Amino acid sequence: MATSLNIPIDRSSPIPLYHQVVQGIEAMIRTGALEPGSKLENEIELAAQLNLSRPTMRKAMDELVRAGLLVRKRGVGTQVVASQVRRHLELSSLYDDLSQSGKEPTTKVLAFRHGPAEEEVATTLQLPPGIGVYHFTRLRSVGDKPLALMENWVRDDVAELTEEGLRAHGMYQILREAGVNFRLANQRIGATVADVYQADLLQTSPGAALVTMERTAVDDTGRNVETGRHVYRADSYSFEMTLVQR
Repeated sequence: MATSLNIPIDRSSPIPLYHQVVQGIEAMIRTGALEPGSKLENEIELAAQLNLSRPTMRKAMDELVRAGLLVRKRGVGTQVVASQVRRHLELSSLYDDLSQSGKEPTTKVLAFRHGPAEEEVATTLQLPPGIGVYHFTRLRSVGDKPLALMENWVRDDVAELTEEGLRAHGMYQILREAGVNFRLANQRIGATVADVYQADLLQTSPGAALVTMERTAVDDTGRNVETGRHVYRADSYSFEMTLVQR
């Protein structure tokens, strides 16, 4: 039997409606109101229950599936993932990963700018009028070996960033210490080959394999806080992820 949702929706809140649904279902899973294996109604019925549009409900369900909290099974429907394979959504940076593994990362800031956002970035971050961005490019290394070339844009109303701070600390560490509570991210991982500029900075050969990552991170108020495009040496870095059977 499918489980109904009892989630309060505040249409006057700055938090997007789909994200309110995400938060509500996460809370139901955390408190046990939705147990592992629980089946949910289809998106049309859930949207009707909460008086939301179907696209809004689909976006919420897609986020929860990407987070590993729900799984879609053909012929069964959408279910809560069993607890032993649930993937908790936690955002980390390369700086965090290297530090936690006992390595000492170093950062070279190649470019740093503070000002109005370009149209594409303003759209991605959904910036209100008058809000600018910090735009910077960094080279992350361990010892004398460069691992990643990272370009990021951060909205300027969440924290004050400096070149000195970015050389000494990870970007996510700085933002968390400024009070940003990250909630989720949309991330795309791919591959490319190094051009001459990338090869020179990463100390590899033009045409060498690189891993690519694009990410836009969202805080607990629903703001798109930062977006970035990174490339990593494929011979030195890889991503691990938990896969859920659908």
